[in-house]
Amino acid sequence: MKALKASIAALCVAFTAPAEAGEIAGEVSDGEEVTFGIVPQQSASRLARMWGPFLAELGQQTGTTFRFRTTKDIPTFEACLAVGAFDLAYMNPMHYAIFSTEASYRAIAHQEGKRLKGVMVARVDSEFSEIASLDGQNIAFPSPGAFGASILNRASLQRVNVSFSPSYVKSHDSVYRAVAAGLMAAGGGVTRTWNALDPDVRAQLRVIYETEGFTPHAIAVHEGIAPDQTQKIQAALLNMATTHPELVQGIGMAGFVAANDADWDDVRALGMARDETGIKHDGEIACPSG
Repeated sequence: MKALKASIAALCVAFTAPAEAGEIAGEVSDGEEVTFGIVPQQSASRLARMWGPFLAELGQQTGTTFRFRTTKDIPTFEACLAVGAFDLAYMNPMHYAIFSTEASYRAIAHQEGKRLKGVMVARVDSEFSEIASLDGQNIAFPSPGAFGASILNRASLQRVNVSFSPSYVKSHDSVYRAVAAGLMAAGGGVTRTWNALDPDVRAQLRVIYETEGFTPHAIAVHEGIAPDQTQKIQAALLNMATTHPELVQGIGMAGFVAANDADWDDVRALGMARDETGIKHDGEIACPSG
């Protein structure tokens, strides 16, 4: 079963150039190889550059070979979570609330000192200054199931009775660029990707709305990871901000804290039905298999 899962995960594509593969894999001698799936909030190449050095050092500290994995878009990532294709995964809060039950993932860490907030952005020279002004407009989101960028922002628009046409453009970076180019009136993101945005693009935009905060993304292990290995990985994650703060900053964070499943009860308390989340049911989108 683990061999089959690894085979599926390998096809949840690691979008990396061959010359970068050693850096991204974080290879260490005599280490056991596991896959680490990253939700594709940003382009695959950018995620590889951000997470590659981090995973390399995590591998050195744990004696484990981490293989970077991501997918072409968030719905495909969700399909891979649904079948347990990743040994570890960095997933959004709603992903964790769903797949902790449906696919046996267990959270071991989340970002320290942060609450996940959705943001809505518009061009700096636009007439839009608050979400109520977006009535009747085309608005970009990464995917239906992106928690902060899409789910929370859509709910906020609906609460103030704003009618809008959603366009799903695969990643947070694509949202920001579409709005900056004038292709969309506004777009949804989260504070972390907004702060990490290319300064030239960010200079063309302004935040017009921010949602309330929730427990941030989970780093979660699949049930197939042995308890002793899980403990080593968790300890290294918690220590990384002390030993290599530059690598943690490189993925847009300040550090990690140990996580418990109950940390995401604030997300579960939203009481959203599966259909309301926009996250696809098993089988509607396939995790790549060849």
